[in-house]
Amino acid sequence: QVRLAESGGGSVQAGGSLRLSCVASTSVFRITSMGWYRQAPGKQRESVATNTKGAIVNYADSVKGRFILTRDNAKNIVYLQMNNLQPEDTAVYYCNAQAHSRINDSARAFWGQGTQVTVSS
Repeated sequence: QVRLAESGGGSVQAGGSLRLSCVASTSVFRITSMGWYRQAPGKQRESVATNTKGAIVNYADSVKGRFILTRDNAKNIVYLQMNNLQPEDTAVYYCNAQAHSRINDSARAFWGQGTQVTVSS
């Protein structure tokens, strides 16, 4: 299994910033990708920023120029720096890890429990 521990959510006013962190713990999986998704009330979960170990980061159009994903590959930690937050960014943010089993190389996706981000106008 891969355990994902998220932190850093909270409430801010529009224009403010927050930094999310996610630490992945595993002994039997090799993590190949980590990223962040979000789900607003009444909406489907959507990708916010995802990163492979090749350092390519894919951002949702709605967050480009405001959010920055960074990753510590050695420690399996991924961060999401969120700047100039807007009310439409309000959602539960989920950490995601794509991993391959060291035993049989099967691929699996793992999710954190989510952290709430609330932006008031």
